[in-house]
Amino acid sequence: MEVPFTRLVRFKTPGGDVVYGEAGDEWKGDLVGKTLSTFSGNDPFTLRSSSDKAVVSEFKIPTFPVVFTKYPDVLAGPYESIPINPEAHELDYEGELSIVIGKDAKNLKESDDPLDYILGFTVGNDVSSRYWQNAARSGSQHGPAKSFDKFGPIGPVVASGKAVGDAERLHLKTWVNGEIRQDGATDDLIFGVKEIVRFLSHGKTLRTGTVIMTGTPSGVAAFMKPPQFLKDGDLVEIEIEKIGKIANKMVFE
Repeated sequence: MEVPFTRLVRFKTPGGDVVYGEAGDEWKGDLVGKTLSTFSGNDPFTLRSSSDKAVVSEFKIPTFPVVFTKYPDVLAGPYESIPINPEAHELDYEGELSIVIGKDAKNLKESDDPLDYILGFTVGNDVSSRYWQNAARSGSQHGPAKSFDKFGPIGPVVASGKAVGDAERLHLKTWVNGEIRQDGATDDLIFGVKEIVRFLSHGKTLRTGTVIMTGTPSGVAAFMKPPQFLKDGDLVEIEIEKIGKIANKMVFE
């Protein structure tokens, strides 16, 4: 999959339009007020080059978290080989801090502390088939790409809040066959742990034992140039400080 960008950014123009643009060499600085080349397309996976440019007015931050469900059969152990269905093309990894719910939670109010409902934290890999994340195939839903059997390895332990401290200040790394791919931190999350749990509890019960994957830092295969999708036999290792490391081999069926 050839991509048209080096560093992609989603932003709002002065006219209120939300567009995707090329951050280029400006990516480390403040992009507000900068004029960037923009792309045509409605999502990061179908962008096309264009001659248009736009001024960055502000970054588009979603009002609420994006939510999707991974089915129970996605669960896999921390060192288990992951069977890859022949239909799961363009295979990717996402190293993620994962929350384990310790008691049923529903309709948490601002006065409630979501940490009181968390058993602890673990390491997760939100394995994804980017082919099925394409809007035309998925109906603009993330679930079909991420819910193949065994596409959710977690482990190696559940670390308590006491052991972890501030769960939003943890170093996260991902390697593929020993090559570092993700080197970030859980403070990259747009929405924090408390916000996520409180939001998900609105109008529905978060059952004891529910695992919530929170989001991934930069460095996934789909956004590399060219994309470096996983292949048969690739070993993906993900480590979060104070929690541990998981290591899963991709075994194509």
